[in-house]
Amino acid sequence: MWKRVSAGVAGGALLAGVAGAAFAEEQVGDDNSVDVSVSIEDTGEGTLAMSVAGTSTSLAEAESGDAAVRQFDGALPTVTVTDTRTAEEIPEGAFWYVLGSASSFVGDAGQPEITSDHLGWSPVLQNDDGSGNVATGGDVDTVMDEGDGTPNDNVGLAGQELLAMALTSESAIGSWEASADLTLKVPAETAPGAYSSTLTLSLFE
Repeated sequence: MWKRVSAGVAGGALLAGVAGAAFAEEQVGDDNSVDVSVSIEDTGEGTLAMSVAGTSTSLAEAESGDAAVRQFDGALPTVTVTDTRTAEEIPEGAFWYVLGSASSFVGDAGQPEITSDHLGWSPVLQNDDGSGNVATGGDVDTVMDEGDGTPNDNVGLAGQELLAMALTSESAIGSWEASADLTLKVPAETAPGAYSSTLTLSLFE
């Protein structure tokens, strides 16, 4: 019996080798394609999602009140967090929050970069219903501002800073809009030119 089994295995390997060689022959004729379609019905489950009203914003020079500092102000496009889930779909104890961080400002003509700690913000909840279910993060000063010296002083958007958060996801079902006043402060001797930075917003739960 062992001899018969061995012969069968060897024969199978030989046949596989022949088939592989046949598949490697030159293609005859053109390719033909098949469109594959499928209809996936809505399961009715809700989602937690974030959208931003624009992909860019500009800062305009403003009075800094300090001859050694140049200040530029603007606004973050509206950030909307929408939760269409039911209370039963939300994990117990879950809460969502939006963080923002900025890259260094890069000049258009090889100027030295302006580090992101020169950019600060003041978050605001645009559709505050007074419930307290959603709150904004605190103001973030720039490196050109003097803090009160406490270890918790936030300096610029160099790290991830809180824009807004739900105290619990279940209490914040619905749609919420937040923005922030942006402020860039640089030394008066900063090289002139056009600078650009990327402010990244992320939604977590």
